[in-house]
Amino acid sequence: MNDLRDLYQEVILDHNKRPRNFRILPQPTHHADGVNPLCGDRISVFLDIDDGVIRDISFQGAGCAISSASASLMTEALKGKPVNEIDHLFDAFHTVVTTDAECPKGLGKLSVLAGVRDYPSRVKCATLAWHAVRAALEQHKQPVATE
Repeated sequence: MNDLRDLYQEVILDHNKRPRNFRILPQPTHHADGVNPLCGDRISVFLDIDDGVIRDISFQGAGCAISSASASLMTEALKGKPVNEIDHLFDAFHTVVTTDAECPKGLGKLSVLAGVRDYPSRVKCATLAWHAVRAALEQHKQPVATE
């Protein structure tokens, strides 16, 4: 269990210090903002979707280490995926961070965030970017909140 906790901390720190896909896409086809009122995390996600596939995805914002790392890992996981797989991935990710369920193989690096379940108040930090992606796909104009 200590090895898993160490890996969790290492990945969170790495993706927080050097977030992947942290930029604004020049011409996104979809965009949404998200906020976690509990701790003040704010995020904007940008997607370039072509023919039902996420060709590019990025984010920008400010938040805690878990929020930033989760957004970074999420962008890596979703790039190149068909849009119709997002809900399934979000549901699997949400189950992993909220229950003791075993991590499905399809989550890849996202599975290291399973450690969030030990800190229930941080689940909203870990899922903020996912809520923003869903809002972007649904073309929400107002920021989505985790509350």
